[in-house]
Amino acid sequence: MGIGMGIDAEAFRAFEHDGWQRVAAVYDDSFVSLTTQTVAALLDAAAVGSNTRLLDVATGPGYVARVALQRGSRVTGVDFSSVMIERARRAVPAARFEEADATALPFADGSFDAVTLNYGLLHLADPERALDEVHRVLTPGGSVAFSTWSSPQHARGFGIVLEAVRGHGDLAVPLPPGPPFFRFSEHAEARHVLLECGFVSPQVIDVPQTWHVPSIDALFDALLRGTVRTAGLLRAQTPETLALIREAVTQASAPYRQIDGYELPMPAVVASALKR
Repeated sequence: MGIGMGIDAEAFRAFEHDGWQRVAAVYDDSFVSLTTQTVAALLDAAAVGSNTRLLDVATGPGYVARVALQRGSRVTGVDFSSVMIERARRAVPAARFEEADATALPFADGSFDAVTLNYGLLHLADPERALDEVHRVLTPGGSVAFSTWSSPQHARGFGIVLEAVRGHGDLAVPLPPGPPFFRFSEHAEARHVLLECGFVSPQVIDVPQTWHVPSIDALFDALLRGTVRTAGLLRAQTPETLALIREAVTQASAPYRQIDGYELPMPAVVASALKR
């Protein structure tokens, strides 16, 4: 377990942190209709209901916290971005939010009945360390659930763009290396990491989802202004190359064209397990 070879944890964390400080508002506007589609399945997988003491890690603007409160849970959310925490506090005032690092949670052992991470593991240099912390703060019998994107072959909003970059651009751009973005898209790997971190009875499911974007310009704007790693990859291309990438994305998106825009398949993977 632990940080992979070639990954500078501090450099990657600083890159992600600076990025999320900058893009919080755009992310909230661009991705709310997509990432909220995962919330019900995530909460179901973690058995979150009335009076559940829930910790939502990498809470972002508080999407999971809002729905968990509607289920009657007692909700705490943490995020390493102070900008995200402020947005969450304004959006979901009935929940408790704290600025904190997922790999060093400021809570006592056994403080929570359930922990959720909605796409949070994708942005951590050391996912195993974060899951170790989740295991520590869970009460015995408590549950963890995390979501991640399906592979780019299925999550076409990412796949179409990455294929266009691979065909017309440069993937070897000077960004701090991090863990593979689609590592946990594979069910076996999602189960494996949960077992390695001490959890039992792992379960992994696919969650069908669709991302509606009104235009290719809107898709590019969401990825360029509302993400961190993907935005870094795109911004590192030359203007001429970016134009070629945009044209390739337009052509590849044609099968998903609807009257009012594009309906891109963006399925998720939700993995869950129990603390013995």
